[in-house]
This record gives sequence, structure tokens and C-alpha cells, in this order.
Amino acid sequence: MAYSRYEYGTSPRKIKEDYEKPNKKTGKTRTASRVTKNNNTKVTKLKKAKIVSYVALGFASLFLISYRYAVIDKTYSNLKSLRTDLGLIEKETAQLEANIESSLNLTKIEQEAKEKLGMQKLSTSQIVYVTLPKVDYVETSASEVTNDEKSTNVIMDILSKILDIIR
Repeated sequence: MAYSRYEYGTSPRKIKEDYEKPNKKTGKTRTASRVTKNNNTKVTKLKKAKIVSYVALGFASLFLISYRYAVIDKTYSNLKSLRTDLGLIEKETAQLEANIESSLNLTKIEQEAKEKLGMQKLSTSQIVYVTLPKVDYVETSASEVTNDEKSTNVIMDILSKILDIIR
């Protein structure tokens, strides 16, 4: 005999009802299509919520990207203005250096001293020679001790105290 999957004494599966069935509590009839509509509306609401959340996430990411580019543009314009300021300052510095170099000319300094300050070159009659004796007037004090001598004196004092304690 051939093997079959049928088991004796089992009941067949129930099929969903397509007709109206009265509700026991209220006495109203309820159809199977209304139940599926409620399930479908829940599913569509979830799908719509997901779509709305994805769109919101997309807008947020685009806003973040545009904000980032705005910040980059602002810093770039700030950098550009700082570079132009640096160029102006370097140009002014070069002009000031040129003015200083031109004013350091000795003949120009001598001319300004004669004209503005009324100075004149030294004549031989204005020279006075001073003679000093060749004796050295610098005296050293015995109390001044250098740092090296102080440190050796301190070390010697400590060593002598240690030797006194040992004896």
C-alpha cells in the first residue's frame, strides 16, 4: 500500500468566513472586509509614517549639508579679507622700511643737524685734552665671595659638622 499523509480522526482546517456574522454583545453584524480594512489602514498609516520620517530625515541632512557649506563660505570670505589686510600691512611695512633706510643716510643726518638744530662740526679750538694719573682707584672688598666659593664653603661646613658628629 502507498504511504499517505492523511491521519484518521482529524478535522479539516476552517476557512475564513465571507458572510456576515452577528456580534454576540451588540447584535450588530460585522463583515470580514471591515476587519481587513482596519488592518490595511494600520499598515498604510505605518507606511506613511515611515515615508514621512524618511523625508524629514532627508530634509534634515540636506539642511545640515547646506549649513556646513554656508559656514565654509563664511570662513573662506573671512580668510580672504584677512589676506588682503595682510597684503596692505606688508606693503605699509615695506614703505616704512624704505623711509627708515633713506633717513639713516649720514649725509642727510648731518644736513638736518646743521639746518634744524644749528649744530656745526667740531673745530680744533673746541678740543680739550684731559690727563689722568695712571693709578688704579678700584678696590676689591674682602667680603665679596663668589658663588663657587660660597658653595664650597657650605659643603665644607656640612662635612666638618658630619665629622664632628661621628667623632
